[in-house]
Amino acid sequence: MPTLDGVPLHRRIVPVIALLLLAPYCAEYLVGYQGVITNPVGLVVAVAFVAPIYGTAAVLIREVTRRAGRGWPTMLLLAAACGFVQAGLIDQSLFDHAEYAGTTYWATLATRIPGADVDAAQLLTFVAGHVIWSFGAPIAVVEACAPRLADRPWLGRPGLAVVAAGYVAGAAFFVNELVVKAGFHAAPWRLAGVAVIVLALVVAAFAIPRRTAPRPGTAPAWWWTGTAVLVLTAVFVMVNGESGWLGVAAGVLTLAAAAVLLLRWSGQEGWGRGHVLAAAGAPLIVYAAVSFSVPPLGAVRYVSSAVTLLAVLVLLAYARSRVRR
Repeated sequence: MPTLDGVPLHRRIVPVIALLLLAPYCAEYLVGYQGVITNPVGLVVAVAFVAPIYGTAAVLIREVTRRAGRGWPTMLLLAAACGFVQAGLIDQSLFDHAEYAGTTYWATLATRIPGADVDAAQLLTFVAGHVIWSFGAPIAVVEACAPRLADRPWLGRPGLAVVAAGYVAGAAFFVNELVVKAGFHAAPWRLAGVAVIVLALVVAAFAIPRRTAPRPGTAPAWWWTGTAVLVLTAVFVMVNGESGWLGVAAGVLTLAAAAVLLLRWSGQEGWGRGHVLAAAGAPLIVYAAVSFSVPPLGAVRYVSSAVTLLAVLVLLAYARSRVRR
């Protein structure tokens, strides 16, 4: 198991704080559907407010994976498990369809799965959104900013306990605010079904075999990896939730294509941290670009979206410079 030996606390705590803040920002505010994006002070407060439910989860996913000496397949499966916890157990948005009844966004629930009371487009968006934007991409970017510590734990047991306590407290708070006070409770059998899925994903995360031999061939250049992921991510964002089941099918196919490409390339000669950063940075660029089209439109929106996109590009450029060193 990787250890903390020889790494001072101040060097380890900086990436922890960065991930605590970057994860909630990417999860809730990067795409711009929250109006607070146009208010810098309000944005900082909002990010800090949801950090206990997003940032702590991202840190725990990353720490558990690195302490086990495992890599990205484990990381992403744990992220999927946390995505189901978030959408199915904490805020229960998978089942609370009334939340969208007065909006044009998924208002028709045209892709509802019979017998499950779950809309397939919502399920795909919520879980994939958490895997990619809430957890996966922020972890990869922060690790790229601290490449010498990327494969090592950042926290000892006391630190892990504090972060875990923060997550539990945050989960309890949001359950009370979004479920108890809202008066909506999903049926117990639906919650039990989500719990089974979460358990299966956690078991799979540690049961999958480690790669022992490289795949034949040479990995493409990092910029090609980033371009491929950017295109596929953009297609997913555009098609899922549109055109009913056809859109869902297209969304699943684009995500599957990205997964197959990354799984193949990551096992080939020449794959490195620059490729991981490119694959993680592409979805962030897509969300920052999409924010230009999210209402309310106007000069303030365009300026804030331009600043957001520039900030993402600067962050990725800094991470790239750290990786190259």
